[in-house]
Amino acid sequence: MYTRLHPDIENRPGARDAVSILGNCVHCGFCNATCPTYLELGDERDGPRGRIYLIKNLLETGGASDKTRQHLDRCLTCRACETTCPSGVKYASLADFGRELLEEQLKRPYSERLQRRLLRLVVPYRRRFGLFLRLGQALRFLMPGHLRAKIPDRQRRESVKPAPEAALKAVRHARKVVLLDGCVQSAATPATNQAAVRVLDRLNITALRVGETGCCGALSYHLGEHAEARDFIRKNIDALAPAIESGAERIVSSASGCTVMLKDYANIMADDPDYAQAASRISDLTLDLSEALSREDLSALAGTDQTPTALHCPCTLTHGLGLDEQLRDVLQRSGVQLTDTRDDHLCCGSAGTYSVLQPEMSQRLLDNKLSALTMDNPDRIVTANVGCQLHLAAKSEVAVSHWIELLAE
Repeated sequence: MYTRLHPDIENRPGARDAVSILGNCVHCGFCNATCPTYLELGDERDGPRGRIYLIKNLLETGGASDKTRQHLDRCLTCRACETTCPSGVKYASLADFGRELLEEQLKRPYSERLQRRLLRLVVPYRRRFGLFLRLGQALRFLMPGHLRAKIPDRQRRESVKPAPEAALKAVRHARKVVLLDGCVQSAATPATNQAAVRVLDRLNITALRVGETGCCGALSYHLGEHAEARDFIRKNIDALAPAIESGAERIVSSASGCTVMLKDYANIMADDPDYAQAASRISDLTLDLSEALSREDLSALAGTDQTPTALHCPCTLTHGLGLDEQLRDVLQRSGVQLTDTRDDHLCCGSAGTYSVLQPEMSQRLLDNKLSALTMDNPDRIVTANVGCQLHLAAKSEVAVSHWIELLAE
């Protein structure tokens, strides 16, 4: 696919990479067969191939219409198309570049701008998000049913996170890793990392909790606010440096969405002379919790839990990281009885802020996913990302938790 860049775009960072990605597309359409929105709507523009053409037109003309934005907004960035593509097209990178251009060149209606601004002002900041979450939990009984279901029950924290200096000294084992706290997960589902700490301890690994880390930057980045995302990335790099220098062998994330973002720090910060090298190091050191445990002897965790359990592998784990089979193996080696599911490659509709910004499509995909997960009558559902966990739990008739909580039991 030949692309002639518009003069206003050709010198932008990332523009040449976008042209290279477009050049790999052979228009075969295999991607549409695994695209959740194309399967639901049947519109070429709501599939990866159609969106690639829309982005190509944007790069060549320097402008786009509200229709272009509408079809890009409907994209989940689930990356199922990348898993399917025989030509290795890096669709997610192209979509992120296209969204950044659109946000600059096409002004949204005020209501949309306000909604996105509020998400960016609240969700990435754990204290702000926690405050609004606790307020919602306290007033949940006053809310209509569809809103009430979206607010999770409050989880008890086992302990206060130590300061960085104290964390680096509180080492019980020779091996140590940094366990990323993140933003939403630390406020909404603190039991996840509390369980991860216990499991790693049983494997003779100390989990360091570095309080100065925050949002990985994914929310801002996928909303087209790349400069804001890079600010989050710089803060995380600075916060993680002392733990890495102290000898932490890995950075571990129990939220697969954050893992994908951290592994992409090297690409995102490649043009930053002050942070490029440090960002590359972060990407090299980062492992998803499932990948970290897949490399360990899990005999200390093995049990005989016969509770039928459905495994939901998030898109970030399946398509972004390619670790769905590793997670399945970890659970089976630990004695978890997994039930049959179908359409594992399709998104649940959470997709970060997608469930808020595209509620109708998100709910359609959620209904499909819950039907696929419960076909074998499980007693519980486990997943690997906080967004998926909260999204599934809002409508599921069986309990939903993070998979690490099973191993901690």
